[in-house]
This record gives sequence, structure tokens and C-alpha cells, in this order.
Amino acid sequence: MTAAIFSGSAATVPLPKRAQKRVLPGFNLTLGYTLLYLSLIVLIPLSALVFKTFTLTWEQFWMAVASPRVVASYKLTFGASLIAALMNAVFGLLLAWVLVRYSFPGKKIIDALVDLPFALPTAVAGISLTALLAGNGWIGQLLEPHGIQLAFNRNGIVIALIFIGLPFVVRTVQPVLEDCEKELEEAATCLGATRWQTFRFVIFPSIAPALLTGFAMAFARAVGEYGSVIFIAGNMPMVSEITPLIIIGKLEQYDYAGATAVATVMLVISFVLLLVISALQAWQRRRSGAQS
Repeated sequence: MTAAIFSGSAATVPLPKRAQKRVLPGFNLTLGYTLLYLSLIVLIPLSALVFKTFTLTWEQFWMAVASPRVVASYKLTFGASLIAALMNAVFGLLLAWVLVRYSFPGKKIIDALVDLPFALPTAVAGISLTALLAGNGWIGQLLEPHGIQLAFNRNGIVIALIFIGLPFVVRTVQPVLEDCEKELEEAATCLGATRWQTFRFVIFPSIAPALLTGFAMAFARAVGEYGSVIFIAGNMPMVSEITPLIIIGKLEQYDYAGATAVATVMLVISFVLLLVISALQAWQRRRSGAQS
């Protein structure tokens, strides 16, 4: 009986809780390193950018960011970046579709060439495009007699931005296309859907978030592009001068406050546009989830 009492009391004694082991140990350390590098690489430079801008008065700030030359560069930079990102979204989707759905000789070579703008230095890309599209280049000498000039104007800027932004769309959409369930397409075909209806209602909703992500990445890359553009743009004020070139010019003139003011305006505009794109992505995901 005494043994039973002792056994019953021992069974009621709560055991000390053991600390749960994380699947990925070292969370606190990795979080600390992440915040440290995020502060050193992103937050501190951006805060210094804003603080340097605060050294200007409102009149000086407005003169720096709203002069006709700077405003013209805003329109050119963001307009050309938007056009290039839209064209990359269309042709990047087509290229990803061809690489995923079709087999043909040289497919692996073309797939590898898609990553060429990633590996190629931007200055080399700009010089190469200029050599091809100038009046005495391989392509330019064929088009210029017909009145089509692609280099040293706004057309060259758009072409350079398309060149450096295309891989972002292709590499973002391509994995999603590879994971698409072909059974759904076969079911839609069996139910009498046409090819366009199958693409519109079955395939496109699944790749739309990835396509928007690639569009946003291509747009953000194009807005800040400098090396591949200055060689082919012509850099004529009020005509083909991009905003990063104006910032570099102000830095060369030791006008650091003016350069940071223009850079701050570009940062705010880019942040707002990317926020709108992110909101569209979230809306698309919610809409796709509600339909499914």
C-alpha cells in the first residue's frame, strides 16, 4: 500500500519542461547578422541620403529637384523604364513560354544566353549596343538610310533598358511555367475551351504574380541603370539625359546636397511605384485564392 501511495504521488509530480529545439538553430544569431548587414548596406546609406538633403532650405531643394533639366530627366528615366519593363513583360513571357513548352535545336544555348546581361558588365553592354546600332554599325547602317535612328537618342535608351531587364522576367516566370499542372489544361481542352480561353482562365492566373514580380524587378533595375545607357543615349540635356547622369554631374561639381536631393526624389517615386506594384500582386493573389 505504501508503494502504491508513493507511485501515485510520483505520477502526479510535473516533469520539468524541456526547451523545444528549433529546426534551424541559431535564429537569434542569424537575425542579428541580418539586421546588422541590412543596417550597414541599406538603412544607414539611405538615412544619410535623407539627412544630407535636410541641409538644404526649401527654396534650394526646390531649385535642385524642379529645374526644367531635372524634370525632363525624370520624365525620360521613368518613362523609358516603364516602356522597357512593359516590353520585357511581354517578350519575357513569350521567351519563357518557348523555353518551357517547346524543344528545338540550340535550346540550351538560348537558355544560357538569357543570363548574359547578368554576367556582362553594364559598360560593355552599352558599348556593344552602340557599336551595333550606331550609324556605321551592323544594324544601324541598314536602318539609318530609311530614317530610323536607334542610337544617341531616346530609342537607344529604351533598347538598352530592355536588354538589361529581360532576364528578370524570364527567370521569374520560367519556374512557374514549369510547375504548372498540365492536367488542368487538358481538362479545359476536354471541356471545350479554346487555346486562348485555356491560357486566359487556366494558365495566366497562375503566372500573373510571377509576371508582376518580374515586371517590378525589371522596372527597378531600369530606373537606376547608368553604365549601359550613357554610351548609347547621346546625353543631350532636355532630350536624352537620364537622372543618374545628372546626379553624377552634380557629384563631380561637388554639389553633394543637390545630388542627394535629386536622388531622394528618385527614391520616393520608385518606392511609391513599387508599393503600387506590390499592392497589385497582393490583390492578384487574393483574387486567385478566392477563385480557387
